[in-house]
Amino acid sequence: MTDEVHEEEQVALPKKKKTKLEKQAEHIVRIKKTLVACIAGIFVGILSWYLQVTVKNDIGLLAFMLMVAAIVLQRHIFILLKIDSTKMGAKDWFYQAFMTFAFWFLSWTILLTTVSH
Repeated sequence: MTDEVHEEEQVALPKKKKTKLEKQAEHIVRIKKTLVACIAGIFVGILSWYLQVTVKNDIGLLAFMLMVAAIVLQRHIFILLKIDSTKMGAKDWFYQAFMTFAFWFLSWTILLTTVSH
């Protein structure tokens, strides 16, 4: 009898098929999350460049800490935008962090190499 119970537990339930509108809504939410990461990265990159120019000192560690703060603040931005972040796993947060870092690095580097002091 225990074998029968184990076999019944292993039967997979069919997944609910999503409608086109549900898929579109999920896609828009994913775009918003990516957009938040990109805008945060660009903003912090510009802020890092501005601090570099005004302080006229090497502020690499401070700039990096600003970027980390931008990643942490994204959860609060999601709350303000009414985006559900409770279902986001480690992979999703790693993606958010990577996008923020990439845009921070690109914008700060472009500003440092092209804008004259």
